[in-house]
Amino acid sequence: MTAGESCTHRGGESAAARETAPHAVVTGASSGIGRAVTERLLGAGWRVTALSRRPVEPAGTALHWVEADLADLDAIPAAVAGVTRADAVVHAAGLQRSARLGALSTADGTAMWRVHVAATEVLVGTLIDRVPDGGRVVLVGSRTMTGVPGKSQYAATKAALAALARSWAAELVTRRVTVNVVAPGPTDTPMLQDPARATTPPRVPPMGRLIDPAEVAGTVAFLLGPDARSITGQTLVVCAGASLG
Repeated sequence: MTAGESCTHRGGESAAARETAPHAVVTGASSGIGRAVTERLLGAGWRVTALSRRPVEPAGTALHWVEADLADLDAIPAAVAGVTRADAVVHAAGLQRSARLGALSTADGTAMWRVHVAATEVLVGTLIDRVPDGGRVVLVGSRTMTGVPGKSQYAATKAALAALARSWAAELVTRRVTVNVVAPGPTDTPMLQDPARATTPPRVPPMGRLIDPAEVAGTVAFLLGPDARSITGQTLVVCAGASLG
């Protein structure tokens, strides 16, 4: 079964059914958007290899957790060494450090670049020969990529994902492997409470609420499904109206 197909999750499914279920590699799977994506895919009958620094529970026949720090670029190939086929790769791991011009930290900028951009290059580059024709790659970006005061370094790293996606989409189009970005606005995740971004507190979008991680996961799931097989090289914004003004 490929990424463009779907299956129904059933508690009593056979070992054979599990083996034919589509398989996704998801980073940042222990919390926030990565966790929501993992839960969404498991509920739809996918098998998931979950990469994160903290355990993803509960592990089982459909979920395989691999301890991985995406900032350690040299360790990424070993983390996915056991993956023989990846119908989808979803890179959701991320961090945010905020500061205005004149107070920017090179170390913070480098840390965000490593996790958001360099890790994407290593992860997808390592797995691409194990992604079958018709497979999917989704990178979790941010609406901030258009530029926000106090978030220039974060915005720059997220903007780079759109460039990677369009370039890779063109390289992989004859294999029908799609590469897209999902760019959420302020999402109700632990990142919003991170003291490292205290100088830029989140602004509630015009719809009057923060975005639920499950909404972002739903958009990712759509891009992995059959109705999105002709969408590639695109950035889908999920922002509750934040990009309107």
